Amino acid sequence: MSKGLKSKIQEGLPFPYGATWDGKGTNFALFSAHATKVELCLFDAKGKTEIERIELPEHTDQIWHGYLPEIGPATVYGYRVHGAYEPEAGHRFNANKLLLDPYACGHVGTLQWDPALFGYQMETGDDLTFDERDSAPFMPKCVVVDPDFDWEGKPGRSRRGQHGKPLVPFDDVVLYEMHVRGHTKLHPAVPEHLRGTYGGLVVPEVIDYIKSLGVTSVELLPIHSFINDSHLLEKGLTNYWGYNSIGFFAPDTRYAYESEQTLREFKEMVARFHEAGLEVILDVVYNHTAEGNERGPTLSFKGIDNASYYRLLPDQPRYYINDTGTGNTLNTSHARVMQMVMDSLRYWVEQTHVDGFRFDLGTILAREPNGFDNQSGFLKACSQDPTLSAVKLIAEPWDCGPGGYQVGAFPPGWAEWNDKFRDTVRDYWRGEAAAAALAPRLCASGDIFNYQGRRPWASINFITAHDGFTLNDWATYNEKHNEANGENNQDGSSDNRSWNCGVEGPTDNAEINALRERQMRNMLATLLLSQGTPMLLAGDEFGRTQSGNNNAYCQDNEINWLNWDFDEKGKSLIEFVKALTQLRHRYHILRRNRFLTGEYNEDLGIKDVTWVNADGNEMQIEQWIDNGMKCFGMVMDGRAQATGIRQRGQDATLLLVLNAHHDEVEFLLPEVAGGIGWRCIIDTNAPLSEEQGETLNFNDSYMAVGRSLLLFELAGHDSYQTARSASGQSFSKLTERKSGASLKEIK
Repeated sequence: MSKGLKSKIQEGLPFPYGATWDGKGTNFALFSAHATKVELCLFDAKGKTEIERIELPEHTDQIWHGYLPEIGPATVYGYRVHGAYEPEAGHRFNANKLLLDPYACGHVGTLQWDPALFGYQMETGDDLTFDERDSAPFMPKCVVVDPDFDWEGKPGRSRRGQHGKPLVPFDDVVLYEMHVRGHTKLHPAVPEHLRGTYGGLVVPEVIDYIKSLGVTSVELLPIHSFINDSHLLEKGLTNYWGYNSIGFFAPDTRYAYESEQTLREFKEMVARFHEAGLEVILDVVYNHTAEGNERGPTLSFKGIDNASYYRLLPDQPRYYINDTGTGNTLNTSHARVMQMVMDSLRYWVEQTHVDGFRFDLGTILAREPNGFDNQSGFLKACSQDPTLSAVKLIAEPWDCGPGGYQVGAFPPGWAEWNDKFRDTVRDYWRGEAAAAALAPRLCASGDIFNYQGRRPWASINFITAHDGFTLNDWATYNEKHNEANGENNQDGSSDNRSWNCGVEGPTDNAEINALRERQMRNMLATLLLSQGTPMLLAGDEFGRTQSGNNNAYCQDNEINWLNWDFDEKGKSLIEFVKALTQLRHRYHILRRNRFLTGEYNEDLGIKDVTWVNADGNEMQIEQWIDNGMKCFGMVMDGRAQATGIRQRGQDATLLLVLNAHHDEVEFLLPEVAGGIGWRCIIDTNAPLSEEQGETLNFNDSYMAVGRSLLLFELAGHDSYQTARSASGQSFSKLTERKSGASLKEIK
């Protein structure tokens, strides 16, 4: 590194923020509204020794900036920011603390917990004290990066965003939630040195397997640079999930084979997924940071401009508003903070080519000082942004603050995790919910999302996620078993809506095991055959277990790592999932972009969905209000209007039968116009049976085994138009009658 850099410092520019290399030197720009001086600290290549400390010479519109010639990629740096240390006024400046650049695109090193990391004298517990120890020896550092990457190196690499179009239309999406480390840590086809890394995910066997499942989009748990909580490390645990961000532009180095190549390895992973036709969705955490509350460490934002970056109590700015349950809440009402979030999102789209985002505790981002507002500055900014409006935006529509539950309240253009789908489906299959509760969930929860032109894909349907029981554990445990977390089993939700089928935990009872396997198939089939966007949790397709742990956020071990050494039952379940996704992709009626309502279309003389009872007749109001109604059918008519154009559709007609009774039910197959009978294509009691496929006549009975799901295709559908033309009149059969109840009437 050149000597005498202080004398070479130039004024530089206030934009772009962060450290930007132009091929000749690097521009440094940092926002702080209340600082009095900013020093740039340069370190050796390993980040151990501070080589030089340089005051940024210019201050323009609250941006501190300077330019250093001959400084380029791989330069390690951090900041020291001077200002008032007045916690009671919301200011926590302490130049003894080295700070991470919020816009850094790369980090080096790991955090080593030490009292010196705190702006106050941590041992006293009094955040009004001032600590003079240097935190640099214990801090990770920032690194200047070279953004160049050959996206055009192979055919298919530039597919994302071509002509402004997404790789996969939202109507066709099947999400697959997975963890970078856990997915390949035990994978036998991945070389040892690549297991648990970005590189491990692009091993051909891994990508081929994911692709074979019929999923279209992988949703990765957080990969933004994050911190391991000290209290977890003291217990020999770790922040495995990664919901503890400290850098919104830097991919975490722990998932890289070569830490100095972290950004390049991440981009290579995205490129390889795109080559396979798979999208990459990032789970992002912009609601809080790893700095915690007033007693947390000073790592970045707190020391740069605490009063701007965080929401503080208006009458007591010493303390933080804690709508996230993590100690602090990012203040997206501040223009520069919102800009940082927006810049981060655009960075990941434009520079790393990801296809969308799932926003952890997304309600936070829509909060203004008066609470949740679906016309908040952040949501408006996303809606009008030409880059972000072209990618997939998915909200987790709840947080811990007042009025934090906002499922269905996000504006058009957004999709939302729909926990009502999860809870109702779980309740139905354990016998605690009736048909009337389940029907709207099968139709993309139109009672929640069908307004202002929103589409069925807005409902992200899921039965399991990283947080909670796996599918196998849902059918195996009544109670959580989180003892390994070291919190006396007090952590995690107790509202699991699960049923162990008679025995808690694993058993050798063949009858119970058969029921559990059928229940898993019921849940998977309900997920993948419902309207809306399905999200599958990685490992559920082969019945992975966490041994009853429903809050495995701190377990970087076999509890979370996917075990690829599964038995024949696991292989069979994988084949069942593949069959379901193939059906979903084959039959457009299962993923319509118009909500099914059950209302009679006067112009076309047809209903898009008709609900039938076990007698094969259309359901009436008195049956809907019967809480004992646990077996019913759903006829999705492929002739229903598929777009805004008033004409009959050309899709297949399907009959979905769900029986949550403990005993078998004789189900009479209804007569539907345009067909000659029904062909069974799914029976969760006999998955992928060779006997399926035989055409059954109308009014024939089919024995629906207790707790089973069936899917039938209408046979002879193509004969409908010919028969109609020959007769010159409409068939007076099911789905062409005005009787029965629409979903609005059910509600």
